[in-house]
Amino acid sequence: MRATLLILPAALLAFAGALAAPFYLDDFALLVDPIVTSPDGWLHAWAITQTRPLTWFTFWANYQLGGANPTGYHLVNLLLHLACVWLVAVTLRRLIPASAVWIAAALFALHPIQTEAVIYVFARATLLMAFFCLLSLREWTLGRHWRAAAWFLPALLAKEECAAFPLFLLLLHFSISRNRKELAPIGLMFAMSFAAGVRVLFATAVTAGSGAGAQSGISPLSYFLAQGIALWRYLRLLVIPYGFTIESPLHPSLLAGVCGWLAIAALALLALRRFARAREGFWGLSALVLIAPSSTIFPAADLAADRRLYLPMLALAALAALLLHSRPKWLPLTVVAVLSLASLRQTLLWQDSASLWREAVRLNPDKIRPRIQLARQLPPPTALAVLQEALTLAPNDPGIASEMGKVYLESGDPQRALAAFGRALALSPNDPAAVNNRGVALLRLGQRPAAEADFRRALQIDPCLFDALVNLRALGLAASPPPDCRYTPQQRGALR
Repeated sequence: MRATLLILPAALLAFAGALAAPFYLDDFALLVDPIVTSPDGWLHAWAITQTRPLTWFTFWANYQLGGANPTGYHLVNLLLHLACVWLVAVTLRRLIPASAVWIAAALFALHPIQTEAVIYVFARATLLMAFFCLLSLREWTLGRHWRAAAWFLPALLAKEECAAFPLFLLLLHFSISRNRKELAPIGLMFAMSFAAGVRVLFATAVTAGSGAGAQSGISPLSYFLAQGIALWRYLRLLVIPYGFTIESPLHPSLLAGVCGWLAIAALALLALRRFARAREGFWGLSALVLIAPSSTIFPAADLAADRRLYLPMLALAALAALLLHSRPKWLPLTVVAVLSLASLRQTLLWQDSASLWREAVRLNPDKIRPRIQLARQLPPPTALAVLQEALTLAPNDPGIASEMGKVYLESGDPQRALAAFGRALALSPNDPAAVNNRGVALLRLGQRPAAEADFRRALQIDPCLFDALVNLRALGLAASPPPDCRYTPQQRGALR
């Protein structure tokens, strides 16, 4: 317990810089989500089409208390991580040797692969899910199996990715217990997982832009093969903590994917030899089970994301601790010290948007998204240079042309902006945002009738497009959205 009390301040020191971090990527979507921003949004968070309702409820509470200030959101994430660290320490005392517990807790607390889950606000779902799964495991190890099943329900409501947690408990049952009284609560938890799975399949299918399932842009088979590479990348980052990036660096191939899964299957078979009594093999298999929902056949737009290892780190940290605890004490202490420094470096990177995306560009020189994101953090002349590099890589990408148009507008050059938006429209003729952007450039050039025509055309494509509605109203023209459009309270106020 004394070691745990030292690990908690060490984790706080390593990740305290999160409090100074900005928002990233999907974080900004939260600030325009009516569920988060509306006073009654907490009620809509529990709609059948809303995945992760408990997580969205906490976002709603954050917004009501602190608005769009990122510090409060980061504080909640940091506190959740510290709570998870404490639960890992007190729970593993009943599952692995005492001399290994502090090592496992330290690895879980301080490994830099945890940085994304802790600092990326949108990843709170992962932290909440892990917190309630760890509460469930704690009750399970105390013999309170039905209480464990009860704690699993909020874990599913935080993020459905924990659907395989009952299988982890079933492995634990066969490894150390075989008490038949444990099977009924495990069965109930499997039923909960099935219901949550059906719900998330429905929600991702009917929600436009969900980026998961049928809307991920990748088939289940292709995603499965990509995960045969992703899992080995995670393992490499665990052993050699360098090369972390907010942008997935995977380059999937059929041969690499098949070979990756064959090697994983071979390791799983070897693990069976040390499965009993919660030895190393049990924890290795458990890690595969816990990561399975996000890294097998249910596709997501991001092929790899470090935050997916947060809950599996429970098993991976226990496995590493069992391998290290009988070694000279200086070895695990050195490992923990190196990981702490690496986490501190990652936290500092996340504090500055430009630095984080510059690192992503360096590690993904052939990808477009990190260059666009980097350009958004830079002054216009430097941003244009970055976008020109992106244009060399993907000359027919309409997103690059749109970004260049926005930079030209920002720098007071509407003529070049008009040309850039025109190119974006030539590449993607039915993009309502691009049509609206061209209208803005035309208006800056004094071509009001043409601008009005573009704003109206954008609304024909997307009747709820807020920017086009505002632009028309700025011209003194009537423009009202359909009643089913979803806006934040601020947006609704601007349209009154």
